[in-house]
Amino acid sequence: MKITSFKPARTAAALLLAASFSAGALAQEVTLRLVSAFPENGIYVQRLLPWIQKVNTEGKGVLQINFLGGPKAIPTFEAGNAVKTGVVDMAMNTGAFYTNVMPEADFLKLTQIPVAEQRKNGAFDAINKVWNEKGNTQYLARMVENQPFHIYTNKKIDKPDLTGQKIRISPVYRDFFQALNASVVTTPPGEVYTALERGVVDGYGWPIGGIFDLNWNEKTKFRVDPGFYDAEVSLTMNLPAYKKLTDAQRNYLQKQLLALEAQNIFWTQYGKEETARQEKAGIQTIKFDAAATKAFYDKAYEVGWAGAAKQSPEVAARFKALFSK
Repeated sequence: MKITSFKPARTAAALLLAASFSAGALAQEVTLRLVSAFPENGIYVQRLLPWIQKVNTEGKGVLQINFLGGPKAIPTFEAGNAVKTGVVDMAMNTGAFYTNVMPEADFLKLTQIPVAEQRKNGAFDAINKVWNEKGNTQYLARMVENQPFHIYTNKKIDKPDLTGQKIRISPVYRDFFQALNASVVTTPPGEVYTALERGVVDGYGWPIGGIFDLNWNEKTKFRVDPGFYDAEVSLTMNLPAYKKLTDAQRNYLQKQLLALEAQNIFWTQYGKEETARQEKAGIQTIKFDAAATKAFYDKAYEVGWAGAAKQSPEVAARFKALFSK
């Protein structure tokens, strides 16, 4: 009788132990909810999706990412606050879209050194100090660089002056375009095509790449060279969610983030291809003489840093020393 009663007890104990191991294993996998501030049909999301798939394939039992979608999931200008408050865990975003969380987010456009160097010279840590304290956010990785902004317009100009033009802006180039005497209009990217079509705006600011994704090429006549600043698209994460990760999860995520940044060499070639594609589509290039070109480029950074200093003097001074060539 003792032997007979012992076997079920031993079996039950074994099952209980196995269940606890199973629960422990499951507890080690975390799923992070990620949204994009950019439309899903754009190049940024299309570059991100294979990375998410790789993360999920290699991270089974450790970490998974659930992509919730673009602006239909969380409106463009609300994505930053959604990360701050923990409505979502992660976002692919650009600082210009979450200045409502902290004005310093827009300063990232002024970087003149690669993200790999930013990680070495202290810039990346300086960014995270501000993002942690002011945004309740961890700055994870920069996945777009070497993508200068340009002025696109339907009214030809022969000097750096936008007098009489209504130009769609984001905070990235508000100060600079106003310094060029433009009347500025703020709209989400999804509304720009209609604004161009109806003459609500004469042009817009945008990086060298991406206008074909949004069909803006159909309503664009000119691009002004040179480009200025550097388009920044990055992954950010809710700080409490980041701190809750285990060492294994955090190390795995970091490994994948560095792998994502290593792919940024793509953007240099992409910029060349997009320039050629615009020319083929009939978008004409406006170029100034050498003196005007230098003045235009220098003014962009002068105005950019002046605006940053006005918003946050100490952070601007710290960032300028770390971001500049």
